Parts: sequence; structure tokens; C-alpha cells
Amino acid sequence: MCMNKLATAVSAKDHVAGPADAPVALVEYGDYQCPGCGAAEPVVKKLRKHFGDKLRFVFRNFPLPMHEFAEHAAEAAEFAAAKGKFWEMHDALYKHQRELSDPTLSKIVESIGLSAEELTAALGKHTYAAHVKADMASGEKSGVTGTPMFFINGERYEDASDYATLGAAIARHIP
Repeated sequence: MCMNKLATAVSAKDHVAGPADAPVALVEYGDYQCPGCGAAEPVVKKLRKHFGDKLRFVFRNFPLPMHEFAEHAAEAAEFAAAKGKFWEMHDALYKHQRELSDPTLSKIVESIGLSAEELTAALGKHTYAAHVKADMASGEKSGVTGTPMFFINGERYEDASDYATLGAAIARHIP
């Protein structure tokens, strides 16, 4: 099913940065091992800084099967989220995107003050896989087939994800 609208509304289950009453909600379906997502990450950070309280950013997991460590990275991000450190882990995963592996995930988790042993146990039991799969299912319902895929105020954004182009699209939604 191919859609142009976000099928699953932003909720308390999502990872959100920015105020709930921001005039623009930017939702990204991303994969921590995807080069395109890695390239989009600094753009999104710059846009968040530029638009400030006028932009609400939401990140949802969409690990692609061709990326060997994307699923574990997404589960590691959810592990960190359960401990109140999602954004620290999110940023660190993209920073170390080119060297992702289970040992790297352990080092990253320790660098943000969490237990590598607890992460290893959680990955072994797939403790956070259900959240990742729910994100993926919501993406599939919304027509996501690759990453990064953005939605602006619920509408699929299909243009370039460079700063100028994505920024102009966001600006059009600000009164």
C-alpha cells in the first residue's frame, strides 16, 4: 500500500524533540546504518536549531534488512530510550555510523553512561524489538520503502533532504 500521508499519528510512544504545539512536525523514518540518513542527520540538527520552537522533530526506527547492524542499533536506541537517553544514543549512533557492530554498540552505550552488559542482555532477548517493529509497521502503513523518509505535518516529503530544500519546505508550513 503506497500512501502520501502519515498513517500513525505522533504519540507518547514516539521520540520527540520540540514542543507539542509547534506549527511544524517533521517525522523521520530512519536507519542508523543508512548513509543517506547519516547525511540527513546534520541537516536535521541544523534545521532544529534554525526553527527552534516552531519545529517538532520525531524520529522513528526503520532499519533496512541490507544493513547488518541496523536492527541492533535501533534496539540499542530503544534500550537507551528506556533509560531516558534516547537522543544521546541517537546522536552517538550516527556519529559512529560507519563502524557499527555489537562491540561498538557496547562502547557507545558505555560512553553515554549506560551498562554494556544490560545492553547485551537486552539485545540477546530482543527486549526492545517490539518497539522497533511497531515503528516499521507504522512506516509501512505510511508507504515508507526506504530511508530517510520524511513527513511534514503528516504529508510525505519527496524532495531532496539538503538544508535549503528541506528548510524551504518546512518554512512554507510556518504562519
